[in-house]
Amino acid sequence: MSQFLELKDFNEFSVEQLYALLKLRCDVFIVEQQCAYPDIDGLDPVNKHILVMNDAGHILGALRILLKHDDGDVYKISRVLVSKDARGQGIAGKLMNAALSYCAATNDDARVELQAQDYLKDFYGGLGFYATSETYLDDGIPHIDMRLRVPPES
Repeated sequence: MSQFLELKDFNEFSVEQLYALLKLRCDVFIVEQQCAYPDIDGLDPVNKHILVMNDAGHILGALRILLKHDDGDVYKISRVLVSKDARGQGIAGKLMNAALSYCAATNDDARVELQAQDYLKDFYGGLGFYATSETYLDDGIPHIDMRLRVPPES
């Protein structure tokens, strides 16, 4: 089955697609990781969303991107996930590359940051991110703050 990427604003989701996305986030972040936290945090309506879908329209992976302006322009990438059945197919890399391309195309002066689960710091490091914090617990799960390296000007 082939896969394709979709960039969406919140108001572009169908009811069924939004339900599927929220269910997938609940399955991964709350049930699988045994972490009770408010996934529906009020930020989805102001984020861009990138989805990886299969031919049947099922969501295989997703993330969201928020542009904040409180400390200069900063993109915050969050809620990066891949469904359990689709792991090992490079979907997280596809999502992140699409997110980084979106950020560069829309505001290449903005910093790009994320809050990674500690075990994924090498994955994000391979995409050009570096740690900006020590490891800390967030809802009982070790996390680390990371920022994208800005390439040197030529």
